[in-house]
Amino acid sequence: MDKDLKREIILDNYQNPYNKKEIDDDSYIKINTNNESCIDNLDIYFRVEDGFIKDAGFNGEACAISTSATSIMLRNLIGKSVESVKEILVNYQNMINEKEYDKDLLRDLNVYDEIYLQPNRKNCALLPAKAIDKLIKELDNAS
Repeated sequence: MDKDLKREIILDNYQNPYNKKEIDDDSYIKINTNNESCIDNLDIYFRVEDGFIKDAGFNGEACAISTSATSIMLRNLIGKSVESVKEILVNYQNMINEKEYDKDLLRDLNVYDEIYLQPNRKNCALLPAKAIDKLIKELDNAS
């Protein structure tokens, strides 16, 4: 994927984020995530049924990288099993941290494959993954 396409995908998901909405429904699990060193503060919502992410959304204020990463990640996770989500998260975190990962599994999340070149942006790209990882651990503990 060339740099111009990556930039276009990131900007589109920042300016027109997928599933950015306020959710006031008790069937959703809400996780808050923020970066202490900047403006990023997002609420991420998931509706999980029978081990699958049935719906997701987010709301709040964040930079272009955090907003677009959350938008792209949610789009890739809706409809997936919790087990598949775990695999996607591990591969995404590996990519951001310059470790081995499955490029095909990440689809559009590959736009962040060079974020390590801007170390101060890694936390922004990891923000949704950290929140979703926390949610998965809570689900595992509840089982």
